[in-house]
Amino acid sequence: MVDQNIIELYDAYSHQEMTRRQFMDKLAHIAGGVAAAYAMLPILENNYAFAEKIPADDKRLNAEVITYPAKSGTIKGYEVMPAGAGKIPAVLVIHENKGLNPHIEDVARRLAVEGFLALAPDALTSKGGSPADPEVAAGMIKELDMNETVQNFVAAAAYLKTHPHSTGKVGVVGFCWGGAMANQMAVHSTDIVATVPYYGKQPGSEDVGKIKAELLLHYAGLDERINAGIPDFTKALDAAGVVYTMYIYEGANHAFNNDTNAARYNKEAADLAWKRTVEFLTAKLKE
Repeated sequence: MVDQNIIELYDAYSHQEMTRRQFMDKLAHIAGGVAAAYAMLPILENNYAFAEKIPADDKRLNAEVITYPAKSGTIKGYEVMPAGAGKIPAVLVIHENKGLNPHIEDVARRLAVEGFLALAPDALTSKGGSPADPEVAAGMIKELDMNETVQNFVAAAAYLKTHPHSTGKVGVVGFCWGGAMANQMAVHSTDIVATVPYYGKQPGSEDVGKIKAELLLHYAGLDERINAGIPDFTKALDAAGVVYTMYIYEGANHAFNNDTNAARYNKEAADLAWKRTVEFLTAKLKE
């Protein structure tokens, strides 16, 4: 069991609130020394060797890297669907601030085996693509023009709506930074009808009235940084008459769905949230 103070410290570091050196100095202080701090890193950092729940070469699926036109030019994305699929609903999958990585590609495959056409765009395409180093990716994400990035995802939703294998019904699922982007899709895209942000930063109250999609909101009980925005968000949602369902998973940390991160992954919360996510998307996009 990792000390909660260490998890919160890593969360602050992973969201670019301190430098690597500052993080390691603070970690050494909490852990009891430099050697102990370095010994903890494999637990705190993502290990993509554990990313595959659905193998990349699963014969049930067709997966490929595609491109679509967007505000920043041509954007790359990982697209996957059931083999032999006819017309099926589509889901946009938005990655964390670590970029498009094996874990998010696996999430897209998990949706595909549930009968969806899934697309996970690479938000860092215009900067040469997501690097293998998640720390480098986080720094690159921070440098993105957010308005332009939102429009790139709006273009992805439009691409999915008119895709030859799409029924025209499009949902979005996002995690962490991608959860914030999923909320922005609900605000800015008229093509999105179902939105599932996992522990995502909330949009400004002044924008909530623009939301037409139904929302399924997942929050971690220990995620004080993100949860601070819940009261204003739900107040604005209620005032605007937006349909939403919210779950707070007590005892879970930010990024509890990421099974490549041993310190923060919470299997019970992740499994329950995923079950609710698939049921929600099925009800809103398939029925």
